[in-house]
Amino acid sequence: MSLPSGDEGLRVSVLSEALPYIQRFAGRRIVIKYGGAAMAHADLQMAVFRDLALLACVGVQPVVVHGGGPEINFWLKRLAIPAEFREGLRVTDADTMDVVEMVLVGRVNKQIVNGLNKLGAKAVGLSGSDGSLVEARPWGDGSHGLVGDVAKVNPDVLEPLLAKGYVPVISSVAASAEGRSHNINADTVAGELAAALEAEKLILLTDTPGILSDKDDPASLIRQLKLSEARQLIVDGVVAGGMTPKTECCIRALAQGVAAAHIIDGRVPHALLLEVFTDSGIGTMVMGRS
Repeated sequence: MSLPSGDEGLRVSVLSEALPYIQRFAGRRIVIKYGGAAMAHADLQMAVFRDLALLACVGVQPVVVHGGGPEINFWLKRLAIPAEFREGLRVTDADTMDVVEMVLVGRVNKQIVNGLNKLGAKAVGLSGSDGSLVEARPWGDGSHGLVGDVAKVNPDVLEPLLAKGYVPVISSVAASAEGRSHNINADTVAGELAAALEAEKLILLTDTPGILSDKDDPASLIRQLKLSEARQLIVDGVVAGGMTPKTECCIRALAQGVAAAHIIDGRVPHALLLEVFTDSGIGTMVMGRS
């Protein structure tokens, strides 16, 4: 008997291809940095929520880390607080930090949690400050104000949630040892969490197809790299600009034991499932283990 034709046959074929990946990653942890266009557009947002709900449903343990730059900019403008960027980072004085914390912890985080819970994913919202999950330290020489880096991670707070099937949704705000809130790059938080949780994968949702051998040619996507090759691309200048910190984030996570890191295009609906559950994938995968 032949498979059904049309959409039904395609669905069966896709499920069949996904089966070995579902079996392989059941019970494994995947840390996903959620941001960019996938957060800004309602249809892409819903596709991400459905992907995350499906991952949880088939036994994968997703952990979501998010930013929320456009929403922060909207509220800064509404409150007449100037937005300043330097070296690609938001200069964060005390007033700006109040808005960042309000938006990321009190607004964006709960929108994601509510969206996932609506689909049955049992999401729980946290910030890096909760349970001292992430401890912050000032970034660089402190000239960017309350911009932080990750000093250390305490993943113990997530263990009972993951064991019970909850999906942690974490905003990239964390307190220093002195109790001062800091704004940390969400890619950085995701990478350090992936390492601390001994995650199988770190996935960064971006607004680019992945790492390109020619930055002006989307068809030059590099689908798979070894860790050493990713480092060399930075040295050679092939990876440059905004892609550099994302690639460096992947490299740090892999060097600390994460099996694979992925940079994928969040502008493509269901990019998460395409990357995790198909043979060809959709973005760039950097392998940390031979």
